[in-house]
Amino acid sequence: MPFKISYLLTIISGTWMTFGLCSASERDVPRPNILWITAEDMSPALGCYGDKYATTPHIDRLATQSVRYLNAFATAPVCSPARSCLITGVHAVSLGTQHLRSNSPLPDFIHGFPHYLRKVGYYTTNNGKTDYNTSSEKRLIRESWSESSPKAHWRGRKDSKKPFFSIFNLMVSHQSRSMVYPYERFQKEVQSKLTADQIHDPANAPLPPYYPDTPITRRTVARFYDCVTLMDKQVGDILAQLEEDGLADDTIVFFYSDHGSGIPRHKRVALDSGLHVPLLIRFPEKYKAMAPSKAGATTDRLVSFVDFAPTALNLLGLPIPEYMQGKPFLGSKSSDVRRYLHAARDRVDEAYDFARATRDKRWLYVRTFRPDLSFNQPTYYSDMGEVRHEFYKLAELSKMSAAQRDYAGPVRPLEALYDCLADPMNLKNLAAERKYLKELNRLRNAQGQWIREVRDLGFLPEELVKEMSLESSPYEATRQEKEFPPEELIDALQLIGIDEERRDELLGLLGSDDPALRYWGLIGLGEHDHICETCYDDLKYVLRDKVACNRIEAAALLHENDQKEGLPVLLKELHGDDPDLVLRTSRALELLGAKAKPAIPAMNKALGKWRKKRAEGPLGLFIEFSLEAALVRLGADPGTRSLSY
Repeated sequence: MPFKISYLLTIISGTWMTFGLCSASERDVPRPNILWITAEDMSPALGCYGDKYATTPHIDRLATQSVRYLNAFATAPVCSPARSCLITGVHAVSLGTQHLRSNSPLPDFIHGFPHYLRKVGYYTTNNGKTDYNTSSEKRLIRESWSESSPKAHWRGRKDSKKPFFSIFNLMVSHQSRSMVYPYERFQKEVQSKLTADQIHDPANAPLPPYYPDTPITRRTVARFYDCVTLMDKQVGDILAQLEEDGLADDTIVFFYSDHGSGIPRHKRVALDSGLHVPLLIRFPEKYKAMAPSKAGATTDRLVSFVDFAPTALNLLGLPIPEYMQGKPFLGSKSSDVRRYLHAARDRVDEAYDFARATRDKRWLYVRTFRPDLSFNQPTYYSDMGEVRHEFYKLAELSKMSAAQRDYAGPVRPLEALYDCLADPMNLKNLAAERKYLKELNRLRNAQGQWIREVRDLGFLPEELVKEMSLESSPYEATRQEKEFPPEELIDALQLIGIDEERRDELLGLLGSDDPALRYWGLIGLGEHDHICETCYDDLKYVLRDKVACNRIEAAALLHENDQKEGLPVLLKELHGDDPDLVLRTSRALELLGAKAKPAIPAMNKALGKWRKKRAEGPLGLFIEFSLEAALVRLGADPGTRSLSY
């Protein structure tokens, strides 16, 4: 059936579909199958990306048949916020799903993009993981997938001619295997499946300058590469199945990872090491007109995870819903090349944070609103990996190099600017150098514009987001406001991390009618080494705040500064039933260190309570993580330790 490039006719009940293929000729083609192979926790540690230590023959072969993307980036350096963006085509910070294991609902009109493929006759499968980070997850699964389970496969189709979209999520490179599991378990589950020549020699492990050169560090890096090699074999198996079924010539194949590698200073960190991912896309001969380049070529086009959903729809000539925020980078109506991409780091497990990253092809700009917090915050799950303690030892001995201190030191720069072409590891912060002021301002302004466009919910603590969206969803609640975040709130956050000469402005925020302004006033005050005595009355006033997260932050500041009024408030909140507030209190007590010793009996009681409530949701587990870690550091016995989740 002839067609014009701008014309689409979908025959839902049939096998054939007309596509605009960005080609001068007009022809009929069968609609393609699409296969996504996703690796967990993996930066571009592949031979085809120039990593000489990697052993990845199957993926390297795939690269020779694919277009290799050099500038593909996750929208978050951790899994579930990134995955909520991938499935919806909407930034997690717009949905309220930017905190790990959040429970925010989505508007009913926002669907997982495979929903639209099912509507035109696709068989859709998801093998392994959903983890969309929203209370609407069950709806997304129901609408998106013909089958979602560890057994899901294109082979489940009753009609072998029915087109399919299938995702296979490979877990073997996940942080649990590469760093957290006891070494003996890693040997059993990973190394035992490799041949002797596939096991990496720790002596040859490539250590970045931010890693201490110790036997444990070398063994961990080698272990990660062993996981990647086994993952590569699994990719080979899936591609072999596609060949066996005679489907390789009818299937567009994507291979990518969900964020950076699951080792220190990669996963969880909003730098290139945590955000840069491999992306290979193979186009069979009959669909080569849809490819941006020939097989084996590379492209430096900027690609963000928020682009994946609209791109999948555009490849099939399907309309892109207006709510999607990405730019399709393939298909007949692919958009203009993006100039910038953006990413966010917020709470991960029990570790609160707030940082935003903005990237063009050369420069990376990172703004943190919690410069008082180390990149290497104590985190229960990650701390199960022995390599993390190598960094703690360096910090205790004050023997860190500049690169190691930048990661594992107690604080972070308020702003960072990196020349990623000259400095791909993001080691040299150029933000303070006058000759780069133009680039700094350009990226700073681009980030500010994006924050306003997507209505970034990170500017509110989680508790206030839930309160404002009780009648709808966070996404909808922000769009009922004329502007969000309010300019007054954005301006207030410019006080974060500044010198003490403007402390009075932070104190002034404590008297605001806006609870978010009061919250950030407290955070800003807490980032100074010392709270002056004249601040105590203001903090004690906030102990009566109607908003509990403000009471908790004020109480922690007071107790840290030996003011007796703080601890009773913390203990009261610790014994509450709201998991958000109990988690915030638990983390505050954990970070107080030795000053939390009077709270040991209360922490033990709360720990017992939340162990019994474990089935109620992941925040309860994070409460356990934080309280157990606090008790261990205080020399108290927390009983049986929680297992990894």
